[in-house]
Amino acid sequence: MSLAEVLSPIVDLVFPPRCPLCGAGIGAQTGLCAACWSELAIPGEPACVACGRPFGEGVPEGATCAPCLGDPPRHDGIAAATLYNDISRRLVLSLKHGNRISLAPMMAELIAAKLEFVEAGWLVVPVPLHRWRLWKRGYNQAAVLGREIARRTGGGLVVDALERRKATPSLGGLGRKARKRVLSGAIAVRPRRAEMLKGARIVLVDDVLTSGATSDACVSALKRAGAERVVVACFARVLDEALKGI
Repeated sequence: MSLAEVLSPIVDLVFPPRCPLCGAGIGAQTGLCAACWSELAIPGEPACVACGRPFGEGVPEGATCAPCLGDPPRHDGIAAATLYNDISRRLVLSLKHGNRISLAPMMAELIAAKLEFVEAGWLVVPVPLHRWRLWKRGYNQAAVLGREIARRTGGGLVVDALERRKATPSLGGLGRKARKRVLSGAIAVRPRRAEMLKGARIVLVDDVLTSGATSDACVSALKRAGAERVVVACFARVLDEALKGI
């Protein structure tokens, strides 16, 4: 029995478990109350074979969505734990800006459920932060999630495989071409990790996938380094049209 398991009853007595979102009493220190769990939007099937975008009913298995047909992605699939809504947004903001690192195991558990194909031999690589943002925040939320995902899948965590060479402004409100221009040359493989990435199967981890511009830049850098396969894994994916069908 681990020390955490031994101390758990004492911790629960001093700090009764509460839902981190609404404060309702729960059975353990990790997790959400039943009401908040029910508000999470979990993407299901049928879905695009290339990117996992959920379809409506009646779409045959193995179909590809229009965006992927029009512009085939460089990644090898997207594993999203949830769709971005109010509940997932609050969890992401609590992890990213609220120093609620204790949420990472629960969030990673949901991501790992979409990564059943990952095993020992895969590499888990977080989307990098620029050093100034890392210094200001104190941690990279993608790396925190990546550590927990590696523990659950057996993959090897490589937190410094990628580097963000220049600070970039928020991409919110920018069009696709503008986002690509801002990120041009911003993300690269660290030279000392280049050999490790050749022929590698990689899970690229981030907290939120919005337009995909940042993950695309990461995937491109990894593929140029010789990675065989790169699957993008995130806790929340922004797909407003998919939420309407839930």
